[in-house]
Amino acid sequence: MRCAVLDDYQGVALANADWSGLDVTVLREHLDDPADALAEAECVVIMRERTPFDAALFARLPRLRLLITSGMRNASIDLAAARAHGVTVCGTGSAKTPPTELTWALILGLARHLAVENAAFHAGGPWQSTVGVDLAGRTLGLLGFGNLGKAVGRVGRAFGMDVVAWSPNLTAERVEPEGVRLASGLHDLLGQSDFASVHLVLSDRTRGLVDAAALACLKPSAFLVNTSRAPIVDSEALLEVLREKRIAGAGLDVFEVEPLPLTDELRTLPNVLATPHLGYVTEANYRTYFTEAVEDIHAFLAGEPIRQL
Repeated sequence: MRCAVLDDYQGVALANADWSGLDVTVLREHLDDPADALAEAECVVIMRERTPFDAALFARLPRLRLLITSGMRNASIDLAAARAHGVTVCGTGSAKTPPTELTWALILGLARHLAVENAAFHAGGPWQSTVGVDLAGRTLGLLGFGNLGKAVGRVGRAFGMDVVAWSPNLTAERVEPEGVRLASGLHDLLGQSDFASVHLVLSDRTRGLVDAAALACLKPSAFLVNTSRAPIVDSEALLEVLREKRIAGAGLDVFEVEPLPLTDELRTLPNVLATPHLGYVTEANYRTYFTEAVEDIHAFLAGEPIRQL
C-alpha cells in the first residue's frame, strides 16, 4: 500500500513505528495544497489538524482509500465527504497529560517572565529585570472542565490557587468534588480570573465564544492561555486587547493559520508567550500516534478497520 505521512516536522515518523512491508513517503514541510504530492497515495497519515481534508481535496485524490489522523477527533476532516469518496477514516490513541503540561509551562512562563529573563541571560543583559506574579492565592479560571480542564485545575490547586470553572453545560455537582467553584457565566469567569485557560472542544457553539465583550471582562493584570483551539477566541479582538495592553498578556499554542505567517502581528507583541502548537508533541504521544497508525493500516488491509471515526 502506498502511504504518505504529512507534516512530519521533526522527521520522527519512521523511527517511532515499524513500517516494514509498506511503501512510505514522508513529507516534512507543510504543504498548503498537498494534492499533487499525494496523487499516488492510497493511504495518508496526518498529524492532528495540520492539513485540512475537505470535499475538494478528497475529490482530487481518487486513489485515496484510507485516511489516518492522530487522535480520535479531527475537526478539519470532512467525514461526510470521506464517506462519499469511499475513504475510510481512522484515528489513534492520544494522552491527556502532554497538553496539560504545556498549559502549565505557558502559565509559569508568563507568571515568571521566563522568556524575557532567559533572553537577557544569553544576551548579557541585566541580572534580574522583572518581578514575578505569585500563583498562590490567585484565581485560575477554567473555560471548560473536561479531562484536560480538570487536570489543569488540580495542578492549580496544588499551587494554592483558587480555581473556578465554567462551560455551557457545566454543573456545580461536577466541579465541587474537585474543590472548584462554578462561575455563573463566561463573563463572570473571566472577570474573576488572574489566569484564564481555555479547554473547550471547537464546535459551532464555541467558535468565537471568547469575543471582544468577553475579553473586556478580563482585568488589566490578567493573562489568557489557549492550548485548545484558536477559533474559540476571536483573533482580532485578542490582538486588540494585547496591542493596547488591556490585559497583561497571553500564552498561546494554537493559531488560526498554522504555521503562523512570519508577518503575523502576534509575532511582534512582547506580551505574547507562544509555542508552535506543541501541546501534544511529546515522545510518548508520537510513539502512540505512529505505532497505532501502522496498526490501522494493517487492520484496513486485513478487511477489519479499527478505530474508525
